[in-house]
Amino acid sequence: MKKFQIRKARTRAGMAHAGFTLMEVLLVLVILVILASLAISTYRGVQNRALKDAAKTKVGILAGQIDTYQLHMRNFPTGLRDLLDKPGDPRAADRWAGPYVKDASSLRDPWDNDFRLAVPGKHNTDSYDVWSVGPDGQDGTADDIGNWENT
Repeated sequence: MKKFQIRKARTRAGMAHAGFTLMEVLLVLVILVILASLAISTYRGVQNRALKDAAKTKVGILAGQIDTYQLHMRNFPTGLRDLLDKPGDPRAADRWAGPYVKDASSLRDPWDNDFRLAVPGKHNTDSYDVWSVGPDGQDGTADDIGNWENT
């Protein structure tokens, strides 16, 4: 009978050390939450930078398409839709070699805002400005991305 009691005591002692305490589990959870928040903040930073780079690229592409339009039509477009829609005037329609953009989605930035066009430009007074209002969606703020920037 003594052997049975010894085994039972060993089993209880072994069971006490077999699991994790609540503090150990909470400590591991806190560490995992900290690591996850670091990973998410890093991902968001990389994603924001990628969206800004995409906007700069699209602004450059639009500027090239506006220049091509200007060569064909002998003036700058009055709006970005002019790159997509054939003019109604027969003389202008003969010179038009568009569409200069693939579709209307090409006229939207990565944040799903319309690109803007100003002729003559505020920054490029001898030609035009084309820009994205940036991540905040507000025109005229520091995060605007336009063809006047040195990239």
